[in-house]
Amino acid sequence: MTFTQDVWQRNAALFQATLNLPFNRELADGTLNQVAFCHYVIQDAHYLEVYGRAMAVCAAKAADSAQILQFLAHAREAVEVERQLHGGFMQQFGITAAQYRNTPLSAACHHYTSYLLATAWSESYPVVVAALLPCFWIYAEVGKDICTRSVAGNPYQAWIDTYSGEEFHEAVHKVLSLTDTLAAEADVATVAKMHATYTTAAKLEWQFWHSAYQQRQWGDLDNVDNPHK
Repeated sequence: MTFTQDVWQRNAALFQATLNLPFNRELADGTLNQVAFCHYVIQDAHYLEVYGRAMAVCAAKAADSAQILQFLAHAREAVEVERQLHGGFMQQFGITAAQYRNTPLSAACHHYTSYLLATAWSESYPVVVAALLPCFWIYAEVGKDICTRSVAGNPYQAWIDTYSGEEFHEAVHKVLSLTDTLAAEADVATVAKMHATYTTAAKLEWQFWHSAYQQRQWGDLDNVDNPHK
């Protein structure tokens, strides 16, 4: 069994829970609250900028020039998608540049991006790749699932098409192949760390969508009586 087969099997229940999130179910049937979607788009744009930075750090740690170029390309693509959100979904749904600038990272987005940057700077190359993998892989699989269930005339179809397209899936397969190669060459302790960082990032993927549906902001943490509400 390859590393990616193993890590997917270990986290299968978490992936199913991600598919079952109200955000993703309602996105597929076109009933998702537009305010929740706009909250998600703003946070996703913030996230992608930091994700691009983390991949640039990953590129600096890469084992050879081909892998350096691979992750630099992924970093550029993340930033380009972040810019496209401004010219595409944000304009479509009436999100102004000022609204984006003045909206801070949600707690979930801050947690996820901080984790990725800290991992990128502090861990070894294989472990960093494993931490970055869920954003590629889970997004692709969620997008593919939503695409099969999307209703005709779905107002969110353009987003669905972005993450279920062949070009994005090709990039995912390249990262999966590289991850398996790195895990096969790594020692037992490194592989264990790769599993741990992947699982943490996968949990943060779940939290990101859940937080968007709830439209969570930092002020929500003031509810000390029931902080998990």
